Amino acid sequence: MKWAKTALLIVLFSVAVKGQDTQDTLMTVNALETALNAKPTGAAAEALVNRVRQTFGNELAKPLAPKAEELDVAWVIEAAAAKEVRVMFDHWQQGLPLARIGETNVFAGVKHFGWGDAVRWQYEVDGKRVQVGTGQLEVYTTPPETKEKPGVPKGKVMQMPKHTSKIFDGATRDWWVYVPAQYNADKPAAVMVFQDGQNPRNYMPVMLDNMIAQGDLPVMIAIFLPPGTRTDGRPNRSFEYDTLSDQYARFLLEEIFPEVEKNYRLTKDPQMRAITGISSGGICAFTVAWERPNEFSKVLSWVGSFTNIAAGPTVRAGGHNYEALIRKTPKKNIRVFLQDGANDLDNANGNWPLANQQMAKSLAFMGYDYRFDYGRGFHSDRHGRAILPDSLRWLWRK
Repeated sequence: MKWAKTALLIVLFSVAVKGQDTQDTLMTVNALETALNAKPTGAAAEALVNRVRQTFGNELAKPLAPKAEELDVAWVIEAAAAKEVRVMFDHWQQGLPLARIGETNVFAGVKHFGWGDAVRWQYEVDGKRVQVGTGQLEVYTTPPETKEKPGVPKGKVMQMPKHTSKIFDGATRDWWVYVPAQYNADKPAAVMVFQDGQNPRNYMPVMLDNMIAQGDLPVMIAIFLPPGTRTDGRPNRSFEYDTLSDQYARFLLEEIFPEVEKNYRLTKDPQMRAITGISSGGICAFTVAWERPNEFSKVLSWVGSFTNIAAGPTVRAGGHNYEALIRKTPKKNIRVFLQDGANDLDNANGNWPLANQQMAKSLAFMGYDYRFDYGRGFHSDRHGRAILPDSLRWLWRK
């Protein structure tokens, strides 16, 4: 039977939870692996399939996006009339054979990855690659600083009034401010700005609580800023983030900081100001410090877009110019942490891994205080989040 006519139900899942697995709990990867190793048949196989369905749902008609939690990953696929099923990886010719559960149409398998492994995967059924249920996977362990700890003082996150920018011609945005429990109005607080702030506002407060309490970070106010939306409803992200100018620095210094300072004191010391972002937000962070090193001295960039996105009328005005600018400009007093992966983007705007390597080489040539963590990941925040506590410790070290 041709694969196009074969019924296919797919689910990809991974579970980080370790421990005992009972009939009353969701099935863990370890429990599934143990059950598969027992090679169940008959009623035991049917019971295992029922447990899998109970855990991952009965409606499996649409493939789910890959989920990577910790280093253990399991694949389950239901394929009628299939004899052999594998998960194929871009770097492993043999792939991962999936075991049929008894005489059912359900196949399953477990793979244990190493920290930082990054692969493209695809199902292969009876020797033919399947176009649905494909994707990218990169795996890391979760830093302990991301978990709430008893006795740690908790800061607060406040949503600020919607901001309308004069510098960005009426672009509006929601935004949030984190204030640590240790904040004292008698002493100006350090400050860190997060581009694409709608995402880190969800996971950074716990980490900041823990790291401030541990003394790894100063008492710090965090500003979470999403990109703006233009008056005609179009996103303003690329214009704000990818343009090589002082406009975003002025936006922070002339519009955002004064709003925060209506209620909280922020330091004027550039050594106590940091800025960070991912992708275009990463190059934005570097541009702010590059343009105003007397105001911002610390930069953290994840998969930074140091490429020719903002090409402009000349088709060459983009961030790829930083490689040469760094080498031709007197050294500035900024500290830079770069993160990228070998599987990052490669498109008409440039090659992200190469661009970040060139940035690192230029910073090294000029003797900057910099660090470059180069892994195997894709264009995502997974590697950056896995190393974030160490990145912050390095960035804020005295």
